[in-house]
Amino acid sequence: MDDLAEFFAHGGRVAAAARAFGGDDWIDLSTGIAPWAYPHGAIDLGLDRLPEPGELADLETAAARAFGVAEPARVVAVPGTDLALRLLAVILAAERPAVVRPGYAGHAAAWGEARGIAATADPGDADLLVLASPANPDGHVTPADRLRALARRMTVVVDEAYADPAPGLCGEASDRLIVLRSFGKFHGLPGLRLGFVIAGARVVGALRHLLGDWPVSSVAVAIGTAACADRRWADEQAERIETVGTLLDLALADRHVIGHAPLFRLVRTADAHRLFRHLCRHAILTRPFADRPDALRIGLPRDGAALVRLKTALTEYDR
Repeated sequence: MDDLAEFFAHGGRVAAAARAFGGDDWIDLSTGIAPWAYPHGAIDLGLDRLPEPGELADLETAAARAFGVAEPARVVAVPGTDLALRLLAVILAAERPAVVRPGYAGHAAAWGEARGIAATADPGDADLLVLASPANPDGHVTPADRLRALARRMTVVVDEAYADPAPGLCGEASDRLIVLRSFGKFHGLPGLRLGFVIAGARVVGALRHLLGDWPVSSVAVAIGTAACADRRWADEQAERIETVGTLLDLALADRHVIGHAPLFRLVRTADAHRLFRHLCRHAILTRPFADRPDALRIGLPRDGAALVRLKTALTEYDR
């Protein structure tokens, strides 16, 4: 397959990879999502009724406590932060937006007219800045002091999708410093399509108006409330992520790792697209980039067997 365009937008294209390269029993290391899902089998999902307003409030209260936010009213549950970004682009209506690149495709899609800048560059006369911290794909963390200073000059939207379980800047969120949090990445449930926006009263009110009475499903409410309140499980998940991350580092010891976040590593190699294809022939999906043909992002393997398969494929590639 010469054209990898289908794999450049974002990870998670296992079906496309299987069509292109064949094979089965694929290992998906392309998304930067925890490979261990929050156990939800015993939770009443409430599929036979609409979510009650009080249940939605309980979800946002549980999320506020998890994020270290004193006022639950400043936390808005959203059906995924990708949609939230597009709604924020309408609400904030910036005249001179800037988006830190490289970064999430959703940031550039929401603010299509935005000027792209490097993570360490000054945004100049921009009236809005959108960035991720930790960043995608290199895991760069923008210092909190810098973000606070920028928020005094312009509106700053900080995507903290990979910050869990740390509170990050959630407790300081306002209408000038808006924070987005993913649920699915840390909790291993991306298909739930749940995220949170933490902001001030004006942005929160506008978001609630656009989202309506039932912003997320009863399934998202039930699982999200239980998971956000389960601090013991969150501690165990953080420990799993750290342990397997260390094992992944050992497997990548002969690679040039140029960036990392708890849920992924970014590797520099002479021909990343060639390595991507090689791994696909071993039914291992990673994340290539159109504008960085020397870089490949690799997520955490679920278990020892997946780690061995990755290590074996990498060793074969080096022969």
